[in-house]
Amino acid sequence: MLLADSTLVDDLAPSPNFGERRAPVDSIILHYTGMETGEGALAWLRNPASEVSCHYFIDEHGRITQLVAEAARAWHAGASHWRGHDDLNSRSIGIEIVNQGAIAQFPPYPRAQVASVIRLCRDIIQRHGLRPENVLAHSDIAPARKQDPGEAFPWHELYAHGVGLWVPAETIVEGPVLEDGHSGSAVADLQQSLINYGYGLEVTGHYDAATSAVVTAFQRHFRQARIDGRADVSTIMTLQALHAALLAR
Repeated sequence: MLLADSTLVDDLAPSPNFGERRAPVDSIILHYTGMETGEGALAWLRNPASEVSCHYFIDEHGRITQLVAEAARAWHAGASHWRGHDDLNSRSIGIEIVNQGAIAQFPPYPRAQVASVIRLCRDIIQRHGLRPENVLAHSDIAPARKQDPGEAFPWHELYAHGVGLWVPAETIVEGPVLEDGHSGSAVADLQQSLINYGYGLEVTGHYDAATSAVVTAFQRHFRQARIDGRADVSTIMTLQALHAALLAR
């Protein structure tokens, strides 16, 4: 029988789609539902045929529903990588946030919903002792496949309330850009810096599709003013500032 793990839970809606964890919880993964309606998304997450689920589901009004016990491995991350680990399903708590996402050109998240995301994340972080840099977007851990929770997600608001790691994005200015087709030590240094923060990538010295996908994911999270997969001065300086913030903790 499913029991609420958090006192913030408003409803229980058990999903059969889960298994046993293979590692301790060390992260939170935030998603958007990306479907026309929240009701449809919730039904899909509880449908055995879907083979997907999450631990928590937050609707447009901020109501929190738990689907899978935190002790269990929900099926929300898919093929994924962060900080040297694969199988983020085993290591994370997955939160689905009702939002149409890309199919509606990334609509804003309602205030009540964001407030509930913050409260729930703070509660999970406190109970599990999670590090700020491990509050992640689905796109961070699966950059070639996923966009959620998208460029409209207010990461800065979460950070202002003690959730996640974030820095103000550096101003976009004209200057040198690393992009598809470029090669050399500057590309290798960029790839290593992204790997050092946590992204799944290889140091090849070639600005390939995988590098572009990771830069795009980084921009969705940390430099939302321009998301183009090109490593301009603003993107690189924002990444450097993020590393500095991590070291300063």
